[in-house]
Amino acid sequence: MSSAEREPVVAMAGVSKAYGAGRGAAKALDSVDLRIAGGEFVSLIGPSGSGKSTLLNLIAGLDVPDRGRILVDGRDLSLLSDSELSDLRLQRIGFIFQSFNLIPALSVAENVSWPLEFAGHSRAEVKRRVSETLARCDMAGRERRFPNELSGGEQQRVAIARAIATNPSLLLADEPTGNLDSHTGRMILDLIRTLNEHEGVTVLMVTHNVFAATYGHRTLEVRDGRIVRDMRAGSAESDDLGDLEAEASEP
Repeated sequence: MSSAEREPVVAMAGVSKAYGAGRGAAKALDSVDLRIAGGEFVSLIGPSGSGKSTLLNLIAGLDVPDRGRILVDGRDLSLLSDSELSDLRLQRIGFIFQSFNLIPALSVAENVSWPLEFAGHSRAEVKRRVSETLARCDMAGRERRFPNELSGGEQQRVAIARAIATNPSLLLADEPTGNLDSHTGRMILDLIRTLNEHEGVTVLMVTHNVFAATYGHRTLEVRDGRIVRDMRAGSAESDDLGDLEAEASEP
């Protein structure tokens, strides 16, 4: 089944968002339409301030659009209460951040387990999932270590284990290799691609790195709050990614 035939995990229609008021308002997104099918790996690329992170925040329900409609897993975010949005994020959306966002005072196992505990899983189920996800992320045997005892790549693997422990349908990654060297970054990208290809996790990844963007089935170029190009892997247009490298790296 092609991506166009699969049910969308994310659907956005006419979504706009501005910050501020009056003439001083800054438009972050401008009438964005987007559909991401289940099992897709989509990369978002564009210069800083283009609207990429705003797009992620709106999909996660962390911010509210001024206009338009957003559905995640078939649920209209505008119709959900704050507690329902929290439950959606906890159970159906996994987050990976550039800065890892691990809790320093918690061990590796505790960092992975707390979302499961908040979701109400039994102690036995929490233990099983923590063990399984750490093994999938090649972090078995490091359960009792603390974040400051790990390398950057190891910390990001723990963050990925935490993100997927709840079996989310959608993984949102915001510059997941931004704080890593190129070799370690490639290992993290390989892991995310494995989760996508072998476990069917839908991925939406923001990146400034053109090489990282090529891991996606599609690469969306975002500029001035609009999606200006939708490039599919293997298409003639995907060759244009090389032309975007200098522009996407703008500070």
